[in-house]
Amino acid sequence: MKFINTDFKDLIIIKHDVIRDSRGFFKEKIRLKSLETYTKRKFNFCQDNCVMSKFNVIRGLHFQEDPYDQAKIISLSFGKILDIAVDIRKDSSTYGKYFSYVLDSENHESLLVPKGFAHGYLTLSGYAIINYTVDNYYNPDAEGGIPYDDDFLNIEWGVSKDRLIISNKDKNHKPYKW
Repeated sequence: MKFINTDFKDLIIIKHDVIRDSRGFFKEKIRLKSLETYTKRKFNFCQDNCVMSKFNVIRGLHFQEDPYDQAKIISLSFGKILDIAVDIRKDSSTYGKYFSYVLDSENHESLLVPKGFAHGYLTLSGYAIINYTVDNYYNPDAEGGIPYDDDFLNIEWGVSKDRLIISNKDKNHKPYKW
């Protein structure tokens, strides 16, 4: 397992070691001790979620308010997504900027999204199975969101709005106060 820093503090790409043979492959999704040694942070992963999304589905941009904020590891069991992480840490040098990265079940990479980020994705394949492991329990009363088409962020999703599939909840996020 290899960890790669991005230009965003604590936002890390994880490249998994994959062992292949005639039966298929094996990989460790996470080795906590290695991650904690690399990041010099403790994690208390406590909830593992799995979502299936169809082609052109956008989910997000979601976050949890402190003290329920979550670090998460995003990985795919199947498919391909454009993953978006938005830095909402007011004291960060990358505050108000977003990181986009294509995650694909074929490239065996994951993304560690630290606390203080909003997160979302667009499904690029016929469907995708997305796994995200979090270090704090979901709390509906602490849920927040940023519109996927926020004017300040101006995220380039690469798909015209009329082709996107978005939940009513995600369509109706109030503008974020930058």
